[in-house]
Amino acid sequence: MRSSHRAYWRANRALIVVLLAVWFAVSYGCAILFAEQLYDVEIGELPLSFWFAHQGSMLVFVVLVFAYAKIMDRVDRKHDVHEDGA
Repeated sequence: MRSSHRAYWRANRALIVVLLAVWFAVSYGCAILFAEQLYDVEIGELPLSFWFAHQGSMLVFVVLVFAYAKIMDRVDRKHDVHEDGA
């Protein structure tokens, strides 16, 4: 495998690891590990830990999907593997 391919996949894997770590921190950390500390903070009438467990982790996941697409578009162009099209 050429070094440019290795660099491309290294960048791809590094981005995936970072985004999964963010998602883990939000979904597991805020909803489970820090649930007691976040219970006193409220959004509307619901505790923040409940919000993270039920809606927050899904919303963060959607944001991370869009972030991955945007960042990988830049990585694709940098390594000249982008798709030209619509």
